[in-house]
Amino acid sequence: MAAGSTVAEPKLVAQERWRPRANPWAIAATVALAAFMEVLDTSIANVALPHIAGSLGASQDESTWVLTAYLVSNAVVLPMGGWAASIIGRKNFFMFCIVIFTVSSFLCGIAPSLGLLLLFRVFQGAGGGGLQPMAQAIMADSFEPSKRGLAFALYGIVAILAPSIGPTLGGWITDNYSWHWIFYINIPVGILALIMTQRMVDDPPWIKADRKNLLKVDGMGIGLLVISMAALQITLDKGEEKDWFNSDFIRFFGIAFIVSFIALLAWEWYAKNPIMELRLLKNRNFATCCFLMLFTGGLLNATTVLQPQFLQAQLGYTATIAGLSLSAGGLVLLFMMPLAGQAVSRLPARNIIVFGFCCFAASYYYTAIRINLGLSFGMASFLRVVQVAAIPFVFISVTTAAYFGMPVQKNNQVSGLINFVRNIGGSILISLTGAGITELGQFHQNQMLKQLTPSTANLQNQISALSSVFSRTAGAANANQLAQGQIYNMMQQQAHTLAYRDMYFILCAASLIMVPLGFLLRKNKPGSGGEIAIH
Repeated sequence: MAAGSTVAEPKLVAQERWRPRANPWAIAATVALAAFMEVLDTSIANVALPHIAGSLGASQDESTWVLTAYLVSNAVVLPMGGWAASIIGRKNFFMFCIVIFTVSSFLCGIAPSLGLLLLFRVFQGAGGGGLQPMAQAIMADSFEPSKRGLAFALYGIVAILAPSIGPTLGGWITDNYSWHWIFYINIPVGILALIMTQRMVDDPPWIKADRKNLLKVDGMGIGLLVISMAALQITLDKGEEKDWFNSDFIRFFGIAFIVSFIALLAWEWYAKNPIMELRLLKNRNFATCCFLMLFTGGLLNATTVLQPQFLQAQLGYTATIAGLSLSAGGLVLLFMMPLAGQAVSRLPARNIIVFGFCCFAASYYYTAIRINLGLSFGMASFLRVVQVAAIPFVFISVTTAAYFGMPVQKNNQVSGLINFVRNIGGSILISLTGAGITELGQFHQNQMLKQLTPSTANLQNQISALSSVFSRTAGAANANQLAQGQIYNMMQQQAHTLAYRDMYFILCAASLIMVPLGFLLRKNKPGSGGEIAIH
């Protein structure tokens, strides 16, 4: 073909003929509201765990299953949306998920025991798992392809902003009311979203609901998906606590994940009616987008955890104040999302993605050289702004590029898989960065201990100076031990600060590795939606 010619997206003509009855932006706002409610719940309960444990007579360790139960259930349902929509229709499935999520939220709020709370969180995660991919697919079909970038900007606010404000909102609600209200606030939002969806959302003609598809259920695929996701989440959630693969418990679930996940991939690739249509990965564009989104979701979630964790553990911030340090980043996201949407409609997606990962690398490098024990709240807020400024450009571009060259009939599967890998990437990178901080902190501590020998003059001078201070309040007999303890605590703080610095350097290097992967994407013709330029 001649240079500059294009390959049109399959079924594009059929899509251009159909238009939803309601204004596409009203539809986008409706489905975004429901998805925002669900994404918020993935992080809003984090800071309330001690209160939940105390209220229900559970240990801190047991309370973490409140998060795990939700995440496992959510991850299992995420890729199943396409199959479920083929049975009852996408709109009906979306509304069904809203009902399940809202009712489960109420039940979580009134749960009298940890066991029941975990059960209701499983139901809540299952309902929420269908909201994200269906919301994205509805947006993709409601807008003409050339305007998808702007629509996904609104979806980006949901996927990126909600996890950022979740801990802050959860901490404020828990401190001023009770942990029950982090679930109750979903009820009015869910009712409103249900009414608006009923009135505004329509299924396009290529989505054919057929209850006979229920008989085509991929039972083996569902079973392997449940086992693999449960094993993965348990491994990631309990790995650091159990000393990873030194524990028989973690080895068992790690092996269970590897075996079941490989079996899942093999089964879904060849299954006649798979719940996850993995054969879509034959499309190089889509496969590349899945990998890029895996890493993007990981970066978003990991950095959202790293900074508040550092501020609380090393600088003594409260959970609420540490969460507030992310707020400035949230405001920047609101401003940058529309700009990113406009950029996607004017520039090739892969160019924006490459630029975005370069910005990621620069922001993590800057964070690494500025992070220290004298970090102020203002600088912490600015570092968060620097870290998130490029996220909208990468997120929207990757999401938009995932649909290039894909038949519109596959939009449900595309959105399900792209959201699935984003959530999995978040879980994996949160766990890996947490483990990395622990290991790097121990490494730096050991290096420092090698320099602190009894004959070290600086050490003896520090002990002597601190002993003279402590002797006035604790007595001479205790002063020396208190002085040594103080120095040890200072050393631990410095070692872990160096660990956070190293982790940001590692994220910088990983972002640079993603840059050449961006060039694997086919260069699209800006403003044409799914058309890809051939050179």
